Amino acid sequence: MTEQTGEGQVDAGADGHDRIEVVDNPDRGRFELHDGERVIGVASYAVVPPSAPDGPTRVVFFHTEVSPAYEGRGLAGRLASFALDATIASGRAIVALCPYIKVYLRRHPEPYAAHVLPPNRDDVAAAERAAAAAG
Repeated sequence: MTEQTGEGQVDAGADGHDRIEVVDNPDRGRFELHDGERVIGVASYAVVPPSAPDGPTRVVFFHTEVSPAYEGRGLAGRLASFALDATIASGRAIVALCPYIKVYLRRHPEPYAAHVLPPNRDDVAAAERAAAAAG
């Protein structure tokens, strides 16, 4: 069973003990998969302000991973879907540098295609800075 909460999405297993939650952690610049208190996956991003007064704020996704112990359960897809849906809901544009997010967008063009922008130099620089700060 999957429930939406104010902060994320919770997935409870048949016995109610396996609870996987997806949350945005803007202070760390990433969406996170949690199994209880443990972070088991991330979709890292950098936020780039509009380059023009009427341009959109851009969310640049540059790295996605799920702990090997949790692979094969569709969690990376759930993480990507939640992150992209939250980006659209916030009125921001999606920029995909991350190979996983690029493939996800190609396989699931709707409802995302209208919100995807090609990367520019500012996006790449912001992603590089965010990756260095997280490293």
